[in-house]
Amino acid sequence: MFGFSPDAWMAIELSLRVATVGTLVGLPIALVAAYALARWRFPGKIILDGILHLPLVLPPVVTGYFLLLTFGRQGLLGKELYDLFGITFSFRWTGAALACGVMGFPLMLRAIRLSFEAIDRRFETAAGTLGANPYWTFLVVTLPLALPGVLVGAILCFAKALGEFGATITFVSNIPGETQTIPSAIYTFTQVPGGESEALRLSCVSIAIAMVALILSEVLNRRIQRRIAVFE
Repeated sequence: MFGFSPDAWMAIELSLRVATVGTLVGLPIALVAAYALARWRFPGKIILDGILHLPLVLPPVVTGYFLLLTFGRQGLLGKELYDLFGITFSFRWTGAALACGVMGFPLMLRAIRLSFEAIDRRFETAAGTLGANPYWTFLVVTLPLALPGVLVGAILCFAKALGEFGATITFVSNIPGETQTIPSAIYTFTQVPGGESEALRLSCVSIAIAMVALILSEVLNRRIQRRIAVFE
């Protein structure tokens, strides 16, 4: 179908799964971290901010290597996870999702934090004067107002995860059907005779998926902005 080999189809399916899981798992963490960085004052805030954004500036291979040291079968946390719960990330698609999620996390965190910082605090104050507790205020006022930034952050993380290569191949290698995502498959096809056409088709698929995601995010963002304008 469409001229794709079985390995190419597996790479497409795996990339979508990895990017989706990495984004969904990282989203709640990004929400908490972004809110803390935007609203709270605590010692070491600047250091924490720098650590959370490190994957954005580090070479992806370095990030993948530290993931291997941490979550590998004999890693700092990986050994305990395997011995106690039988969970392993190295050379598994779950490890690819972890690597992609880590690489896309700073983009999602930054977008959500800026969205929280742009909210007019008077809306939250008004909710408090009407008897809403802080948790209810966050759910019905703060989070809906920050929703455009949350959406943009999630899309950016998904797009980054879809194109991640260096950290993934360093942490979980390039195993067809298990850890071989679209970028890894493109790299593999460019190394074998006659694989250029398959690499080109996968590149076009990658561009198409990214464009659909960006267009969808823009459409949803405009609808959310219109609803927020009515609310304000």
